[in-house]
Amino acid sequence: MRFRRTTVLVAALAVLVSGCGVASRAQDAGDGTTTGTGANPPKGPVGPIPAGLEKFYQQQPDWQRCGSNQQCATITVPLDYTKPTGQTIELRARKVPARDRAGKIGTLFINPGGPGASGEKFAASAGFVLGSSLLRKFDVIGWDPRGVGQSTPVRCLDTAQMDKFIATDGSPDTEAEITDLNNEAKILADGCEQRSGELLPHVSTKDAARDIDVLRGIVGDPELYYLGFSYGTYLGATYAELFPKNVGRLVLDGAVDPSKTAKQNNIAQARGFDTALDAFAEDCAQRSCRLGSSKAEVLANIDKLINDSDATPLPGDGKREVTQALVLLGVLSSLYLKQLWPQLEDAVLDGLAGNGARLLALADQYTDREPSGYSDNANEAIYAVNCLDRPDITGVAEAKAEMPEYEAASPRFGSALLWGSLPCANWPVKAEDKPHTIKAAGAKPIMVVGTTRDPATPYEWAVGLAHQLESGVLITRDGDGHTGYKQGNPCVDNAVESYLLQGTAPTADIKC
Repeated sequence: MRFRRTTVLVAALAVLVSGCGVASRAQDAGDGTTTGTGANPPKGPVGPIPAGLEKFYQQQPDWQRCGSNQQCATITVPLDYTKPTGQTIELRARKVPARDRAGKIGTLFINPGGPGASGEKFAASAGFVLGSSLLRKFDVIGWDPRGVGQSTPVRCLDTAQMDKFIATDGSPDTEAEITDLNNEAKILADGCEQRSGELLPHVSTKDAARDIDVLRGIVGDPELYYLGFSYGTYLGATYAELFPKNVGRLVLDGAVDPSKTAKQNNIAQARGFDTALDAFAEDCAQRSCRLGSSKAEVLANIDKLINDSDATPLPGDGKREVTQALVLLGVLSSLYLKQLWPQLEDAVLDGLAGNGARLLALADQYTDREPSGYSDNANEAIYAVNCLDRPDITGVAEAKAEMPEYEAASPRFGSALLWGSLPCANWPVKAEDKPHTIKAAGAKPIMVVGTTRDPATPYEWAVGLAHQLESGVLITRDGDGHTGYKQGNPCVDNAVESYLLQGTAPTADIKC
C-alpha cells in the first residue's frame, strides 16, 4: 500500500475529541468571463463565471436535511471542462449552516486531504474539527471531490481484491515478491481502466479545483473561504493558481510543496515517518513504557516486529493474516496523531507476543476497512489522482535503480515508499502535470500551517509552499502529529480563526 496518503484521520479524531501535486486542460478563469449577480443563495452566483459554464454556476442545489442541523445536495459539474456541453458528473456535498445567521460571513469550504478522503464525511464531523467561532459565522461545506466517495466515483477492485492488494509485501526483497507486487499493481490499474476508464482522465487536482470555483459561485460568495488539510493544501494552492483574484481567505494546513517531484516527496515522507517514530520511541521510553526503557530499545522492538512479520505473518481477525505490509500500515497510521501513541504501544506489544489483531485494526482504520468491506473508495481514488497529477517511476527497472537512495534515506520505510509507486508505472492515463512552483500572483494573503515533526507532510513542505506563494505567510507549530489546527496549540488555533473571521493575516511568519 502506498503511504503517500496525506489525510486527516477524521474518525479517529472525532472519537478522541468525544472522549475515547500542471498543465491545464481548460483556460484560466480570467479568460472570457462574465459577471454573476446577487449575494447569497437563492439569489445566484457572484463573481466571474468562465464562458460556457453559466449553467453550472447558476444551478440551485436542492439542499435536503441529512442530519441534525445539516443539509446535503448533489451538484452537477462537467466531466471535461474543455467540453462543458458534454457529459456531466455529480458532486455530493454536506452543509452545516452558520449558527449566527444574521452575522454570517459566508461559506467555509473544508477538505480533509487524501487525495480520496471524503469531505462530505468531514463536514459531518464539523463540530469536532472546527472551533465554535467558525461554526457561528460560516456555513461549512464539505464535499466529496470528483472520483471520490458519494460523488461520481472511481471504481477498480472488489473487497477481496483490495484486501490482497493492501496486504501484498510492499517492500519486496526477492524477485518473486517484486513480481507479485507488480502483478497486484497491474490488477489495480487494469481494474480502474475497465470500471472507470471514462472518468480517469478527468480526476486531476486541477479538475477538482475548477469544481471548487463552481461551488463558490453557487453559494454566492465573491471570494473563496477555504480550510484544506494535507493534500487539501495542494488542492487549495492549485485553486489559488487558477483563480488568484477569487481568493478570499485560504488556510493550507499540513502543506504539500507542489515544486517537489514524486521521488522527493516519497523520500521526504519516509524520513518524516522516521522522525515521528523516533519521537514516539523517545516519549515511550521516558514514560517507562512496556516496549523498552530506552529509545533504542523501543525502536529495536518495533524493527523486530516489522522484520519478523515479513517471513511470518501474524494472526489477525480470524480471516485475514497480518502481513508485513499491514504491520507497517498499523505503525504508520498511529503516527498521524499523538493521541494514538498509546494504541501503537499496545498494538506493538501484542504483535511481539504473536497477536496481530490490534495492528490489523489500526491498518483497517487507516484504509477505511470495515467488517463488511471498505466504506469508501479512498484506496482507489488516491492512485487515480496522484498518478494523473505528476510523473512517477516508470517500472520495476527504475525502482531497482533508485533503491539504494531510498534505503539510504530511510532503511525502515524507504523501500515501501518507493515500491508503493508501482501502480502509477502501470497506469492507463499518462500524468498531465509536472512539479512546479505556485506563486498565485495577485492573490490575497494565504496562510500556510506546518508542524515540525509532521510524519505525512514534512515541515519543509510547508516552508517551501509558504515561500513560493507571493502572499504566503507561515504559521509553525512545534509539535508531533499531522497538521496543526485543533491539535492542542492555542497559538495556532487563534491565528487560523482570527484570519478566517477577520480576513487579516499576520504581517510576518509566526512560530507557535
